[in-house]
Amino acid sequence: MKLTDYNFDLPQELIAKEPSKERTSSRLLVVDEPLTDKHFSDILEYLNKGDLLVVNDTKVFKARLQAFKSSGGKVEILIERKLDDFHVLAMTKSNRPLKVNDKLFIKNSEVTAKVVQKKDYLCRIKFSNSTDEVIDEYGSLPLPPYLKREPNEEDYARYQTVYAKEENSRSTAAPTAGLHFEDSLLNEIKDKGINVASITLDIGLGTFKPITVDDIYKHKMHSEKIYLSAETSEMINKTIESKSKIISVGTTSLRCLEAVHRKFGKIKPFEGETDLFIYPGFKFKVVDSLITNFHLPKTTLLLLVSAFAGKDNLKKAYKHAIKQKYMFFSYGDAMLLNRKSNS
Repeated sequence: MKLTDYNFDLPQELIAKEPSKERTSSRLLVVDEPLTDKHFSDILEYLNKGDLLVVNDTKVFKARLQAFKSSGGKVEILIERKLDDFHVLAMTKSNRPLKVNDKLFIKNSEVTAKVVQKKDYLCRIKFSNSTDEVIDEYGSLPLPPYLKREPNEEDYARYQTVYAKEENSRSTAAPTAGLHFEDSLLNEIKDKGINVASITLDIGLGTFKPITVDDIYKHKMHSEKIYLSAETSEMINKTIESKSKIISVGTTSLRCLEAVHRKFGKIKPFEGETDLFIYPGFKFKVVDSLITNFHLPKTTLLLLVSAFAGKDNLKKAYKHAIKQKYMFFSYGDAMLLNRKSNS
């Protein structure tokens, strides 16, 4: 497999720069035969009593910091994860690469940050003040870089799912498929007899980082924390036994479930890490259907959905979506995909 097989041209006007007027007013492309154009609120038509909807309840934290070097050069710090009270792993952006022992000054404060280690594209950074204090006081919402703007008040509400839990404030990006759900729609889903369960996958930079090697097999996924509770495990296993469907809200929920099954050969409670890289040829064991957004080219997310629904099906769907002017990426429209029969 070559990376060039997972590229496509997208008109700039189809990149969603702002959230839709209402969460459920986004469009929904049902990828089946034939392709069907719907609105997201129509998702109820494709869910049946006894099915299980699995959501990722992680929350995006204020992971972006503006800093500068002693020379005055600007540095952007994007925190990948909090390590302890004073240390973080982060990706940095500056005119010249940072070096170990470089001292940074957090903008509009007396807080300093020191680069103590470098590994691959990440730096281990130590703050002079507590990590939580620095993030709370000086951090901002890490909107995707292609939006090319600072977050506004609306983003702080809309770049989170309605079911994100405060104690799970550990992600550097939103589980974007979940952005289409309102509490009212979730209540309608439950009233129809469809169960809703949550997992937690703390989304790091590795999920959205573009693949840079043409040979896909050489790409290495960055590890991310996952948590699957005993309650959710029981709900999943009961759904499997009853022959009802498991519908994953987003690729992160899917990766969590499939990673746990691959580790144990079944679904059971787990708290740990996963670097599972899903690409065409992967055999899915848990998820039957997937709700997801339209993804950037040359990313692990595009490979995952290609593996799930079939490369040809996905190409056809993306071609249709572009022709019908669906909106793409994090604030864009959604798709409903079914697992292809031989996956």
